[in-house]
Amino acid sequence: MTFRYDFAPTPFGDALAVFSDEGIVRFDLSESEDPSVPWLLESTARQLGAVPEPDPGAADELTALLEAYFDGDPVRFDEHLRFDWRLVTGFPLKALQTILTISWGETMSYGEVALVSGNPGAARAVGTACRLTPFSIIVPVHRVVRADGSPGHYGAYPERKRFLLDLESR
Repeated sequence: MTFRYDFAPTPFGDALAVFSDEGIVRFDLSESEDPSVPWLLESTARQLGAVPEPDPGAADELTALLEAYFDGDPVRFDEHLRFDWRLVTGFPLKALQTILTISWGETMSYGEVALVSGNPGAARAVGTACRLTPFSIIVPVHRVVRADGSPGHYGAYPERKRFLLDLESR
């Protein structure tokens, strides 16, 4: 199995996009100003058990989809990209696959996602799956909200979640 990476621009900065022979395996909005910092690639390599090679242009299709999405088009990334789920297993996988079904402009509570995913008492586990997703934005974890309808957090960036929800509500 080979792994390659490229960067895709977002309004939040460049994101690391890692691809396997099977599809996109990670889309990571770095918490630093520079996503090419060695720790991000090293962390990804440890998770994959292989060092991804740079591949300029590998994220071109993803970049075009992101541009359309941020222009307000209701893009479903899973209709255009193949996902390689190797970094997610068990209930988090079920939760993230359920989250993929949440339509543009719609939301579900953590509890609702848990219920639909087959584990009604696992709202906190859904929150953990959202926080640890290897697929920022392209699996729309920002569409998962608190039971009272308030957005909650988006890792350390609640303003990003608000931005994405506002984008989709237009």
